[in-house]
Amino acid sequence: MPAHRQIALLLLLQTRGTLTAAAIAEELGVSIRTAHRDIDQLSAAGVPVYADRGRGGGFRLLGGYRTQLTGLTHAEAEALLLAGLPGPAADLGLADPQAAARLKLLAALPGELQLDAERVASRFHLDPSGWFSEACSPSILPTVARAAWSSRYLRVAYARESGTHTRKLGPLGIVLKGGTWYLVAQHGERRLTYRASNILQAEVLDEPFAWPVGFDLAAYWARASREYERSVYRDQALLRVSPRGWSRLELLGSHAMAMARASAQPPDRHGWVRCTIPVEAPDFSVRELLRLGDEAQVLEPPALRAALQRLLRALARRYRLQPAPRRTRNSN
Repeated sequence: MPAHRQIALLLLLQTRGTLTAAAIAEELGVSIRTAHRDIDQLSAAGVPVYADRGRGGGFRLLGGYRTQLTGLTHAEAEALLLAGLPGPAADLGLADPQAAARLKLLAALPGELQLDAERVASRFHLDPSGWFSEACSPSILPTVARAAWSSRYLRVAYARESGTHTRKLGPLGIVLKGGTWYLVAQHGERRLTYRASNILQAEVLDEPFAWPVGFDLAAYWARASREYERSVYRDQALLRVSPRGWSRLELLGSHAMAMARASAQPPDRHGWVRCTIPVEAPDFSVRELLRLGDEAQVLEPPALRAALQRLLRALARRYRLQPAPRRTRNSN
C-alpha cells in the first residue's frame, strides 16, 4: 500500500470512527478487495485496527488510539491557511476559533514552512461581493449557522412580498454565493432555499434534526442553481448588435454572453452582428436591454419589441423639451 494511502486510511478511521470496507473503498477510490488488503497491511504495521461484526459493524481503531502525524508538505500547509478565509468565518461567528486554529497550525509547522505558508496567505485575498455592492452579512447568520452545525431544527420568521411568515425548518447547510448568504433547509418533504437577509428572526430549537442519508449540499446547490437559471430565462431574443454593443453584452451576464457567442452570425458591412440571447419576462428584460443603449436592436420576439416601444415612448414624453416660459417686463 502506498504511504499516502496508508496515512489517508489511518486518518479516516481516526476522524470517522467505524467505517465499512465499502465506505473506505469509496473514500480512497479503490476496490473493496483493495480496501480489505489495506486494512490488513495497516494492522500488520502495528496500528490497532479492529473489526466489528454484524449489522452496523465495520472497522475501527482501538479506543483512544491517536496518530501523531506532523509531516505537512509546503503545499498542504499553504492550502490549509488559504482555506481559513477570515471574511466568511467572521460572518458565521467563527472569527475567534478560526484565528486560534490558524495560530495552532502555524505553531505546529517547522520554521521554514511557517514563513512560506504565511507569505502565500498574505498574497491572497477573497472579496466575494460584486462591484458597486457591499457583501451582506445578516446579524441572524450565526444563529442559523449554529442550528446547522448542531443538527437542530430552526424556527424562523422571514419576509416575503405577501408579508412575514413563520416556519420550522431543518437546516441542511449554508451557502455563500456572490457575496450573499443562503440557507438550504428542509420543510416537510421539500428542500428550499432562503436568502439569509430575508430572515428577520431565528431561534434554534431543542429538537434534533435528522440529516437525510445521502444528501450532498454541493450537488444540491449546483442542481438548484441550474434549475433557477432555467426558470428565469423563459424566452430568447434575436438582437442586432454593433461592435460597441457587443462589448456591452457582458453587462447582461455570462449566460447571455455565452449564447450570443454560440449564435453569432458573420458581421454585416457596418460590423453589426445578429445573435440570440436568453431573456426573462418582457417587463424585466426591457430594463436589462436598455443597458446596451442604442448599440443594439431587438428583432424578435414581437412582445419584447412592443414592450421596448411602450417604454421608450413613455420616456420620450417625460423628457420632451418644453419651451422656456416667456419673461415679461414690468412697466412703470
